[in-house]
Amino acid sequence: MTLCVQEALLQAQAQGLTRLEAEMLLLHALYQSTHARAWLLTHESLVLSPAQLEQFKNSTQRRLNLEPVAYIVGCKEFFGLTLLISNQVLDPRPDTETLVMWALETLNTALNTTPNSRPSVMDLGTGSGAVALAIQHARPDAHVQALDCSAAALELAQLNAQQLNLNVKFRQGSWLEGVLDTFDLIVSNPPYIRTGDAHLHALRHEPALALVSGADGLHAIKQIVPSAAACLKPGGWLLLEHGFDQAESTRNLLAEAGFKNVQSRPDLAGIERCSGGQKAL
Repeated sequence: MTLCVQEALLQAQAQGLTRLEAEMLLLHALYQSTHARAWLLTHESLVLSPAQLEQFKNSTQRRLNLEPVAYIVGCKEFFGLTLLISNQVLDPRPDTETLVMWALETLNTALNTTPNSRPSVMDLGTGSGAVALAIQHARPDAHVQALDCSAAALELAQLNAQQLNLNVKFRQGSWLEGVLDTFDLIVSNPPYIRTGDAHLHALRHEPALALVSGADGLHAIKQIVPSAAACLKPGGWLLLEHGFDQAESTRNLLAEAGFKNVQSRPDLAGIERCSGGQKAL
């Protein structure tokens, strides 16, 4: 059996893939950049080799089994950067760009930094390094550090930093335990899904350590918030991504820990996706 590019795409869509997913998986099988979707339009009649067809079929089946496309093709676009991705880290979501945009806004307008000083940033639970690297890329003057408890995640994040030529300092650890530095900004996209949540089945290919956070989904946030104040400079900010229904709980935790100007920000769907607060001056 032989298939041309157009036939392969139509077959994958008939099986349940979106057009975009089918295109990305086919480009990967053809050893083309996953950004080269226009290339497919000019090669619709190209016949796949047996090896290419077998790889495309295998990739299609993996995706139908709910494995993220990023794991299959090994990379993902995030905030304009192409990141290497593996199943040792979360598949970066567009929702998390809300956290990056708020972080950059804070660095640009809300920090009590002295002229010509380099703002200091810590990203907790960095995974692939997506948030830290996006901030460093947008603000090359910032001194960005990133922390994760997973050695495999840190190895991948470091590789991404090298590929992008971004000077983020990575370290291994559990949240802010043992961190003695102080920062102008701490950001985190911690695990926030409740144990036993029905959504976990669809996320089964991703590391549970980066997803699940106790019976209420707030275990990690409850660890981060009280310890963050000691690691922030006066006037510094803590910004956290959280679940779709956790904004009020997160704001309450921030207020109880003494943070001021506590507020939340919506994602592109209008859902309160991030909450944060400022350490008193």
